[in-house]
Amino acid sequence: MDLMSQTNFSNLVDEIVEGMDDLKASNITILDLRNIENSICSFFVIGEGNSNTQVKAISNSVEKRVRENLKDKPWHVEGLENAEWVLMDYVDTVVHIFQPETRKFYDLESLWGDAELHHFEAKK
Repeated sequence: MDLMSQTNFSNLVDEIVEGMDDLKASNITILDLRNIENSICSFFVIGEGNSNTQVKAISNSVEKRVRENLKDKPWHVEGLENAEWVLMDYVDTVVHIFQPETRKFYDLESLWGDAELHHFEAKK
């Protein structure tokens, strides 16, 4: 059973996770920030790619999937130049696609330690 069948997230979060999974992103985690006072958005969706090329491809996959299925696009994207950390801002949901060492360094899961964490089981 995968995460999407266990929880009730927004369609946007579902499409982001599927877009990441389509390109074999690893360690996909959703931080549910809705119950944190003064949080900057409702969700962080975090995933990893093992190279600059994979990080860029994952971000392209997310953007394409969301655009095709929800007719939405990110308000802002940054980090594509070096692709160690790409941030995609969909206003209420922020996507973070890291290379493993960069994710470990910034450790958003600990920084937002009060968030409810959900780990996505990748398709086999």
